[in-house]
Amino acid sequence: MKPILSAILSIQGTELSDAEKRLFSQYNPYGINLFGRNIKSKTQLKTLIKQIKETVEREDIIIAIDQEGGRVRRLIEPEFRAYVPQHILGIEDENYSKLHAHLISSDLKELGINMNYAPVLDLSYPETTLAIKSRCLSDNEKTVAKLGKIMVEEYLSCGICPCLKHIPGHGKAVTDPHLGLPIVSASHKELEKDFFPFKEMNTAPSAMTAHLIIEAFDNKHPITQSKKAIDELIRGEIGFKGLLISDAIDMHALKGTISEKYQQSIHAGCDVVCYALGKETALQEICENALYLNDSALERAKRISQITNKEMDFSKVDSYAKAYQKISLNTEIYHDNYDATEILNLLNKN
Repeated sequence: MKPILSAILSIQGTELSDAEKRLFSQYNPYGINLFGRNIKSKTQLKTLIKQIKETVEREDIIIAIDQEGGRVRRLIEPEFRAYVPQHILGIEDENYSKLHAHLISSDLKELGINMNYAPVLDLSYPETTLAIKSRCLSDNEKTVAKLGKIMVEEYLSCGICPCLKHIPGHGKAVTDPHLGLPIVSASHKELEKDFFPFKEMNTAPSAMTAHLIIEAFDNKHPITQSKKAIDELIRGEIGFKGLLISDAIDMHALKGTISEKYQQSIHAGCDVVCYALGKETALQEICENALYLNDSALERAKRISQITNKEMDFSKVDSYAKAYQKISLNTEIYHDNYDATEILNLLNKN
């Protein structure tokens, strides 16, 4: 069996370039991320996903997307349904969390997407950065765990792999990791609330790391690149058993070249890194410094393949959509003043 590159990569456009085809065919990435720049229509997106699978020659390749709802969603109207941000789910009847995950799953399954970077399990605090705040289900750890579990179970039942964000908890960070490195100085005891939802769902198939320093565990390295924090906190205290994916390594929270960020994250204990910007030079750099899934990561990936091979029952989609409209039609999707455009522009200059 051909070794699998320990990375979920990304592309520039709405179809694969010759360089992307060559790199993906040769290096066999674990997955590919999709962003708004890659999506023009349903038909185009289905064709692109088919092209990716044919290039890599793996039906089980991960096709991943951020479809949380609210500001963070790549599939947008008019071709796709509108979804509320998670904080709205946190103040509504818990049944809406199931509807939310079911309907998103139906969209993804139709297209051939098999992993959603959701749900977000970060707690909301008064000081939480606006980059995260509207995406938080609640300021109550038990509510977050309860609703997060409902969504995780629904994604799993629909054959979509959920990816918990952002382990071990991003709520106390006041800095946007796209722009800089958050440093959390709260005590271990104070952070137990943040860890709680992840502990409650430590058997989830995948989770994405938080790019922040938690001084109680490692005052030098961000979680994503801290072997101590991953071993003692994520794998140890939290007991997380699934595939550990880094948040996007192109964020400014991490320092160094792309290949340095990649290698440091894998050596610290991430199973896979996520790369988002799709630049050819960066793709080349990651591939030329290739690290491949080890035995433990392959076992975790095998479980994900079993989940994503599951067929979905579409029979309730219409009734679920009608029920969901009661909140989606009466909620302003973009309810905050946080503008990600400036951040994306900054990142794209690099």
